[in-house]
Amino acid sequence: MSGREGGKKKPLKAPKKESKDMDENDLAFKQKQKEAQKALEAAKQKAAQKGPLVGGGIKKSGKK
Repeated sequence: MSGREGGKKKPLKAPKKESKDMDENDLAFKQKQKEAQKALEAAKQKAAQKGPLVGGGIKKSGKK
């Protein structure tokens, strides 16, 4: 064993990812996802303004 071969070997470099051109279907899908995300955020804010939906739950009698 010579000094050059010892130790870890460097991993091979991964090939660079090509920039993918987006067609109309991809753009429409991304736009639809953004709109769905905005609608979900709006629904969360609207739900947070109101109080809890259920006021009761399981009530304990206090007897042991």
